[in-house]
Amino acid sequence: MFMAMPALPRAILFDLDDTILAAFGQSPDQWRRVIGEYAPHLDGHAPDAVIDAIQAYSRYLWADQARHKDWRHRIGDARRHIVASAFAAMATGGGPAPPPLDISHAIADRFNAVHEAELRMFPGAHETLDRLKELGVRLALITNGAAAPQRRKVVRFALERRFDHIQIEGEHGFGKPEAQAYLHAMAALGVAAGDTWMVGDNLEWEVVAPQRLGIYAIWHDGYGTGLPPGSPIRPDRIIRSLPELLE
Repeated sequence: MFMAMPALPRAILFDLDDTILAAFGQSPDQWRRVIGEYAPHLDGHAPDAVIDAIQAYSRYLWADQARHKDWRHRIGDARRHIVASAFAAMATGGGPAPPPLDISHAIADRFNAVHEAELRMFPGAHETLDRLKELGVRLALITNGAAAPQRRKVVRFALERRFDHIQIEGEHGFGKPEAQAYLHAMAALGVAAGDTWMVGDNLEWEVVAPQRLGIYAIWHDGYGTGLPPGSPIRPDRIIRSLPELLE
């Protein structure tokens, strides 16, 4: 059952990737283009099969919380591992032998470069954050991941001045879905859970975990995928774009 939506709260905690920035939702198309570039070096490997194997192994890697926490601080290494493991899985399943490791690494590195270059703000993100600040809402950015790459995104997209508190896992030593991540941010803003919203794209990290603390959890469905079939998770509200927060 959905909670009744309150008026604007005293504070809002925002996720970064795929909430403010369009990031990993663009990955399938980016993998297709990168594999297309390297097709001449993939003798015997059908590009579509390679893409499917990479995405399947990626889902496997990131599905487990322990693996996720280990690899997300080494995203470049993680992508190399994903590509090499995908080729190895194809060979185990009766497919062609994997290409040389330097080709696998080059594919992963090329994807990283494309992904970094094509990061972009979701439409209306800056305007929504600015308007919320004008209305007196306290804002915190809570993002997982390594310190340097996440801080570069904050600077690149002019987010520093838009938030009262910025909390990067690699800088603080804890991250979502640890309760400390949300409690620390609320303490920094001087608010309680009942005065706070959490907005993000991850159903576990930005809906389930905050709800346990009494935070009003808003799921950002920025790519219009809808809740997974049969999902037991029930956000307090679902939005397709950040400006909907002002409605």
